[in-house]
Amino acid sequence: MYENYYQSNSIPMYRQRITKQQAQEIALKRVPGRVLHVDMDLENGVLVYEVFILTPDNRIFEVEILAKTGRILKVDQENDFD
Repeated sequence: MYENYYQSNSIPMYRQRITKQQAQEIALKRVPGRVLHVDMDLENGVLVYEVFILTPDNRIFEVEILAKTGRILKVDQENDFD
């Protein structure tokens, strides 16, 4: 009775997320500049992309994006270059 239901939901939850490229595009819409680095991190049990952007005025911003939906969680200016 439920055989087809379970087969249609066989994609693991961790695979249902935006791509690294999509995360970069989302971040650049919020903070224009050049992407320096992109990380994926697990924060409080949630996958997030951390996109580091160098702006034209030489400031570095970190944009955290929810990997599952593409929603921006946080935008912070970095104070150091580590």
